Amino acid sequence: MRRLLLLAALLLAPGLAFAQPRILVGFAPGGTGDLVARLIAEGLSQSGGARVVVENRTGANGMIAAEAVARGAADGNTLLLCPMGTMTIGPEMPGANLAIDPRTELVPVANVALSSYGAVTGARGPYQSMGDLIAAARARPGSVTYASAGVGSAQHLTGARLAAMAGLDLVHVPYRGAAPAALDVIAGRTDLLITNLGDVMRQIQGGELRLLALADAEGVPEFASAPRLSQSVPGLEVAGWFGLCGPRGMPEAVTRRWAEAVATALRDPMLRQRLLENGLTPIVEGPEGFAARMQRDRAGWAEAIRRANIRAD
Repeated sequence: MRRLLLLAALLLAPGLAFAQPRILVGFAPGGTGDLVARLIAEGLSQSGGARVVVENRTGANGMIAAEAVARGAADGNTLLLCPMGTMTIGPEMPGANLAIDPRTELVPVANVALSSYGAVTGARGPYQSMGDLIAAARARPGSVTYASAGVGSAQHLTGARLAAMAGLDLVHVPYRGAAPAALDVIAGRTDLLITNLGDVMRQIQGGELRLLALADAEGVPEFASAPRLSQSVPGLEVAGWFGLCGPRGMPEAVTRRWAEAVATALRDPMLRQRLLENGLTPIVEGPEGFAARMQRDRAGWAEAIRRANIRAD
């Protein structure tokens, strides 16, 4: 009850009362971004106060939702669930025809969770390891496919990096989000997906997907013994994050209120546990720290894009 009262005070302070707080998600329900948004919204919602709702606006690798927030009123009513790909990869992609520039038209509010990436294939498919898949791709160039959440997404870029660094001819198959991409990998229509572990954790645990490797050094306790992608392709590592962003021009006081409310919500042991159960590491990172992380990651992804010679067109 004390936590609810504090959250209500933060979100409903005089002069900052929100008519209907919303978090827009640029990807389909069922993906990690959608999950994070709904868990955070649940943590922020109050009985009899400002219930935070989640709205999915899919397409254009998350940019439809991003544009809606950037073009909307800067009153603090609407935030964007901003994943790493939307904020740091898309703006650095040559040939990308973006409706907005996330670097200048969206402002960081708070980072919420860090995410390990996992390389998965269908459990009924022929590949038992990354070595098997790489060997098949080398033996039959152009025969192995990899799925992504859309052109220019982190999944797309990671698959392209895998192909470039391992000298493979892989075929990219884009989807409107990681959830539908995972469904086609399960069905055997595509061979590989490298995505946020939260996108596929339940399917791995349920035996529908086979985890071939984790793409970051840290990993998660649930799969502590899993191979690392860098063991098959030296130097290839990737990890992600999910945060909240607002439109340019949102008053600093409103940004601070949101950041404080998120930090308070993330102190809830139940919320933290639910994030951990879905392959996510809770993080409390305010506007300045989140902005610095974005800047570092943009530089890193820009270099990766250049090295892999990837274009959006």
